[in-house]
Amino acid sequence: MADSLHTRYMAASDTWRTHRKGCKDCAAGCHCPAGAPLFEQFARLQNAYLTHLRAKKGTP
Repeated sequence: MADSLHTRYMAASDTWRTHRKGCKDCAAGCHCPAGAPLFEQFARLQNAYLTHLRAKKGTP
């Protein structure tokens, strides 16, 4: 599961960064209608992956 989660997290990160580079609103810290779901997906997967790592190491 971790590999799949990591792969999805990295893909979401790449997608979000690519969008942000070409979007004035998202680059300025505001999310456009297209960028908001991309950022939300990236943040959700990042949180899931970091939670998985913490659980694996046994830290709360």
